[in-house]
Parts: sequence; structure tokens; C-alpha cells
Amino acid sequence: MEKIEHSVITTNGINIHVAFIGSGPAILFLHGFPELWYSWRHQMLALSALGFRCIAPDLRGYGDSDAPLSPASYSVHHVVGDLVGLLEQLGLDQVFLVGHDWGAFMAWYFALFRPDKVKALVNLGVAFMPRNPVTKFVDGLRAFYGDDFYICRFQEPGEIEKDFASEDTMTVLNKLYTSFGLTPLRIPKDVGFKAIKVPVTLPSWLSEEYIDYCASKFDQKGFTGGLNYYRALDITWELITPWTGAQVKVPTKFIVGDEDSTYHWPGVKQYIESGGFKKDVPALQEVVIIKGAAHFINQAKPEEISAHIYDFIKKF
Repeated sequence: MEKIEHSVITTNGINIHVAFIGSGPAILFLHGFPELWYSWRHQMLALSALGFRCIAPDLRGYGDSDAPLSPASYSVHHVVGDLVGLLEQLGLDQVFLVGHDWGAFMAWYFALFRPDKVKALVNLGVAFMPRNPVTKFVDGLRAFYGDDFYICRFQEPGEIEKDFASEDTMTVLNKLYTSFGLTPLRIPKDVGFKAIKVPVTLPSWLSEEYIDYCASKFDQKGFTGGLNYYRALDITWELITPWTGAQVKVPTKFIVGDEDSTYHWPGVKQYIESGGFKKDVPALQEVVIIKGAAHFINQAKPEEISAHIYDFIKKF
């Protein structure tokens, strides 16, 4: 870990903290919620040892990067703009792109908007979400899961932050890191986040060192930046209107755990299995369903995920 270097780069009007290691063809790793660049540490060490330059930013709102206050500053255009600017600052014309969770969501649109910048894409957990011209993202989830679904409960600025603040940060993170399995995460409004039980035992991948590091950063920054990605979902829905029906045409590999809640969202399995996914991502070359794996797959199965990434990108 001590070999990983750090820098702060100004791009798109904000400062972005970036971790990097290695030399060779570049891989840009995009993390999700509630994570940091640090969630990619296993892949960075493994792939840098195989001859790649591994780059992992704290996305806007997280860690040591700037966190604009307004949810409107977290649209897909803002985040992809950060990343395009980051590549320019680093002197990179193209990268291999790897995303997980919100990082995967942003990676789909990075590849859609700027395919010239992406040699190949490996996305984890979140399949491509084509824009429904009739129903906004949040409305669709609310109709299926109800008002207590976590994405719906995250919409009101300040509300869930107050809820989180009633517990220590490590407890909040422990709950979140163990809540994205087969059962949809619901946060009852009358009880709040306290209704989510603290796990009796933590999964083996969730080390004390990892929790300590992440908690220290969320203690400094707070959760608002990360929550603003959810609050900008419908803003993004409006902004991507010109890309309704557009295809992601970069070579792609998709990996998901069969116990990941996102795999069981309404219509996702059918979308993948029926050919809808392949139609929207015509250069989709591989879909890997990992048995017994839940949402935080790059940390729970670090060696397996690193091998999957390497086996795909070494072709290009």
C-alpha cells in the first residue's frame, strides 16, 4: 500500500484527489457509494504488478476531493466532465475503464459520451440503465419498491444525514456495507436508519483497517456528497434526453454477484438474459454472474475480480 502515490488535480472547476500506482497502459477505476478510491486497492496492486498504470480518484463529493453542496452539481455531465478533465491533466488520450456501483453508472455514460476515450470497459454490479422517456429513474423505483426504498429515502436533502448523525460513522458504514444483498434496503420513515440492524458478524472482506480509513474520511467530509448522486438522478434523466436510445459501443465486460440487490432490481435479470442488454451495448463480450457474491464484489472477491479485469483488457 505504501507504493500507492497520491495527488490532487484541478479539473472542471474542482479539486480531485487521485491515487495511482504502476506504469504502462492506464486503467481508471471509479468507486461507488459509500466508498472511496480505497475500495480498489486490491485491484490496483494486482494490476500494477501486471504492467498497468492504475488510477483511482475520489469522485466529487468523496474523501479528499471537493464536495459541492448542491445536488445539481452531481449530474452525470458533471462527473464525466471531471473524468475527461482528469485524463487531460494526466496526458492520457485513452484508458481502460472499470466501475462499480455509482462508478459503473458513470462509466456507462462516460463510454456513451466519449467512446474515443475508452479502450474497453469492465463494469461491476450496475447494468446499463437505458433512459425510459416516460418514467424518471426515481419514480420507477418508487413505484416498484415504495417510499421507504433507500434511494427514495435519500432524496430529501439533510433528512438522511440527520439520521446517519444519530449513530457513529463506523456503525453507519457497517450497516450500509452489509445491506445490499437479496433483500431490498428499506429505511422506514417513522423509525429511520436505526431500524437497520448492526450486523452481528461482519463479512471477512470488511476489515477494521478498511472501516477505520473510510470512517475517518466520512467524518471529515460527511455523507452529503455521496447522497447527492441519488438526488441528481432525475436531473441526469432530464439531461440525457438527447441520448435516449443511444448505444454504448465500446468493448465491454459486465460482472455481477447473484446475491447483489442491483441484479434483482425490477427487470434487470430479464434485461440481461433476454438480449436487451446486448442490444443497448452491442460490443458486450462477456457477462459474468458470480455465485454467492453480493454487492461489494471487488472487495469480497478481490483476486477473482482482478483476474476477470486482466483477462479482458489484455486483449486490447
